Amino acid sequence: MVDWQEAAVRVARWTEVGRKVVFTNGCFDLLHQGHARYLAAARRLGDALVVGLNSDASVRRLKGEKRPLLPEDERAELIASLECVDLVVIFGEDDPGALIATLKPFYLVKGADWPKEKVIGRETVLALGGDVVSMPLVEGRSTTQVIEEILKKYR
Repeated sequence: MVDWQEAAVRVARWTEVGRKVVFTNGCFDLLHQGHARYLAAARRLGDALVVGLNSDASVRRLKGEKRPLLPEDERAELIASLECVDLVVIFGEDDPGALIATLKPFYLVKGADWPKEKVIGRETVLALGGDVVSMPLVEGRSTTQVIEEILKKYR
């Protein structure tokens, strides 16, 4: 896990030597198979994968007071441990627009549940000559579903 400044330095170095940097973001609360497959597929698009991770405060604003279940440092460590992930950067804003503008990735990846024209950071990446990629989701697997399964089994 690195801060924005260090991430920007690393991404710039990678870009200078011709590496295609892929960026995606999310809450990644209760890491599951769908997350792992999504991140691995995103990484295959380029040469390095940077994951923007919502801070605990931003997850609470987006998902409600009961989330996240795992604190940001644990979520970051879990994601960083995946072989396909090169960098994890925590951001406190509700959206990753400023982080994307700072990092200037070549590919911006979001799940297919996001219409491409509504993907935050789209204009930045396209203006830099990059591309926005819509990644298929794993059917029937989400953090909310995992939480519901746990509650059902342990009530």
